Amino acid sequence: MASKIFLNLAVKDLKKSIDFFTTLGFSFNPQFTDEHATCMIIGENIFVMLVTEQRFKDFTKKEICNAHKNTEVLIAIDVDSREKVDEMVKTAVDAGGSIYMEPQDHGWMYGHGFADLDGHQWEIFYMDESAIPK
Repeated sequence: MASKIFLNLAVKDLKKSIDFFTTLGFSFNPQFTDEHATCMIIGENIFVMLVTEQRFKDFTKKEICNAHKNTEVLIAIDVDSREKVDEMVKTAVDAGGSIYMEPQDHGWMYGHGFADLDGHQWEIFYMDESAIPK
């Protein structure tokens, strides 16, 4: 069984990406940060490596996806409240991101999403598991 998750995302401008995600409240592990990449901490054992496109090419033989035109992945993050969902999306948009889908309210689950500076799609949601229909 895996003990940690490291998601790797290609970014055009590492400093701008760090600034963007810092505005959203994320922190970074300096041990895994240099001019080519940084390790963004999502949770206790969940990390996103933001890697410059130049360096990212060292890890794959495929073309790097243009996330502004194509969906490569949907990154979903659970937060503590409906209000936090809206707050995080608003903060992302204010920091230069964009809304790519309107909010969805399923009663027991509420979500909204934004695209970051490189077009990667982030689903922010709140789920009340006690209210899931049986």
